[in-house]
Amino acid sequence: MEASSWRNESSVSVFLIVGLSETADPQIPLFLVFLAVYLITVVGNIVILSVISSDQRLHTPMYFFLANLAVVDIFLSSVTVPKLLLILVTAQKSISYAGCVTQLYFFQLFMVVECYILTVMAYDRLVAISNPLRYLQVMNKKTCVGLIMSSWKFTSLHSLLHICIVSSMIFCGPNIIHEHFCDLPPLLALSCSDTSKYDLLVFTEGSLVTMSPFVFIVASYCRILKIVLMMRSSCRRYQAFSTCSSHLTSVALFFGTVFFTYFRPSSSNSVEDDRSVSVVYSILTPLLNPFIYSLRNKQVKESLKKILLM
Repeated sequence: MEASSWRNESSVSVFLIVGLSETADPQIPLFLVFLAVYLITVVGNIVILSVISSDQRLHTPMYFFLANLAVVDIFLSSVTVPKLLLILVTAQKSISYAGCVTQLYFFQLFMVVECYILTVMAYDRLVAISNPLRYLQVMNKKTCVGLIMSSWKFTSLHSLLHICIVSSMIFCGPNIIHEHFCDLPPLLALSCSDTSKYDLLVFTEGSLVTMSPFVFIVASYCRILKIVLMMRSSCRRYQAFSTCSSHLTSVALFFGTVFFTYFRPSSSNSVEDDRSVSVVYSILTPLLNPFIYSLRNKQVKESLKKILLM
């Protein structure tokens, strides 16, 4: 029998997303927790957007990129959390094949866009510290918009490539996804097709897409560290480090969990570890970014206080 006809007759049309546990009953306490997390995430990022748009002092390249990061965090959280909330409150864990592929596409898109925005923010800090007199000339409006648009275009192609390959695979056996959303590793594990070539693609193209930005960020901060240590004034060194601390925290949280999930030997994977880590990068990172940038940024805190006191 040809593979195409076999797929038409035997392919899985519905997947079952386990969620956060194997229980088949509604989990109201967890539903309330993650509902609160989702609402705080959306409201927190909207507050960041409002603060940046309302304060003329924050109309700079650094805050332009931060505003874009806030938008992506809202989208990233909205791709996975609503479905998780539905699972927790109704115990209805099914998702159609088309719905699963769609969720995977947008999750990949927003994850990689966030990766590249963090990279652009590192470049922004490098220019600001290494060449402060020409900062606004180098990071002009055209350059900033171009960097963001390029990030979206490139990651759209990246996500489309993975979706095309996943869509060509045959799913004929188990249909249980041991995650709270449709992600690449569990889908690969369920496929009846030979995934060896796709595994190679994940570790080559996927590594290039995520490792290149990470290497650039590390190189940028090595250069920044060298410049800062050469400053004679301790006050200037503190100011330079303080402008980078929030970004470094977000980078460590984001890349640490992504690398742990996607770039470790499959033999070391455990369902419990995967669930815990996926919650961090898909739900907690979008939640924490507004607090990281607001609590550790003097200008954002001052602008927020003005808005609250109006």
